[in-house]
Amino acid sequence: FHFDKEKLGQAEKTELDAHFENLMSRADCTKNWTEKIYRQTEILLQPNPSARIEEFLYEKLDRKAPSRITNGELLGQYMQDAAKEFGPGTPYGSTLIEVGECERRLGAAEREFLQTSAISFLTPLRNFLEGDWRTISAEHELRVAQTEFDRQAEVTRLLLEGISSTHVNHLRCLHEFVEAQAAYYKRCHHHMQELQKELGRLPNAFALNSTHPVATAGSASEGVSSPVETDTLKIEEVQAPATGTRKAKVLYDYDAADSSELSLLADELITVYTVPGMDSDWLVGERGNQKGKVPVTYLELLS
Repeated sequence: FHFDKEKLGQAEKTELDAHFENLMSRADCTKNWTEKIYRQTEILLQPNPSARIEEFLYEKLDRKAPSRITNGELLGQYMQDAAKEFGPGTPYGSTLIEVGECERRLGAAEREFLQTSAISFLTPLRNFLEGDWRTISAEHELRVAQTEFDRQAEVTRLLLEGISSTHVNHLRCLHEFVEAQAAYYKRCHHHMQELQKELGRLPNAFALNSTHPVATAGSASEGVSSPVETDTLKIEEVQAPATGTRKAKVLYDYDAADSSELSLLADELITVYTVPGMDSDWLVGERGNQKGKVPVTYLELLS
C-alpha cells in the first residue's frame, strides 16, 4: 500500500512538472522574443550606436538624457542659414527657406514620435525584462529548490497568469506604437504636401529651361509657347476627353490656391483627367458643374 501511494504521488508530481515546464518554456519564449523586439525597436528609433550607449548610461545613472536635435532639424537649420547668405529674396534662397522650414517640422515630428514610442512601447517591454521576468526566474529557482506540492501549484498558477497578462499588456503597447507610427507618417506626408503647395507659389527660375526642350520637340506651328500655355491654362475652357476620365477618391482636404484649382474634401469622389501641356503633378478634377486643377498626391485613383 505504501508503495502504491508513493507511486501515485510521483505520478501527480510528474504531471505537474510537465505542466510547469510547459509554462516555463512559454515564459522563456516570451522573454527571448521580447528581448529581440526591444533591441530592434531601439535600433529603428536610434540607428546611431554611440547615441544609444549614451542614452543607456544616462538611464543607468538615473539622469535625464539631454535633448538631442534630430537630423531633419539640423538640415533645416543649415538650409535656412544658407538662405540668409545667398539672399532670401532670390529664387534659390526663398526656396531654401521653405524647404528648411519643412525639414525642421519633419525633424520635430520625428522627435515627438521617438518620445511617444519610448514611453508607450519600449518602456513597458524593458519593465517586463528587468522586472516581471526576473521575478518569474526567481520563482522558478525557488520551485526547483523546494518540495512542497501546494507551493509548486501556486507558483505554476502565478506563472500562467503572469505570462498571459504580459501578452495582453504588450499587445496594447504594440497598438500604441502603430498609432504613433501612423500619426508620425501622416504628419510627414501633410508637411510635404504643404511644402509642394508653397513651392508651387514661388518663382521658378528653371521653369523655362526645363520646358524648353519639350516645346522645341513639337512642330513649328506649335511654336515655343508651351510654358506660357501651361501657366495660362484657362480651366473653364478645358473639356473632358471622350475617353480617359477616371474616378478618384480624395485622401486629404485641399484648399484651392486660386480660381484655377478645385478645393477638395477628404473621402469625396471626383472625376479626373489630364490635358496636353499640363504638369504631371496635377490633374483636372470635376465635381458636378465645378472644375479645377487638383494635385495628384491628394488622390487615390480608382479603376
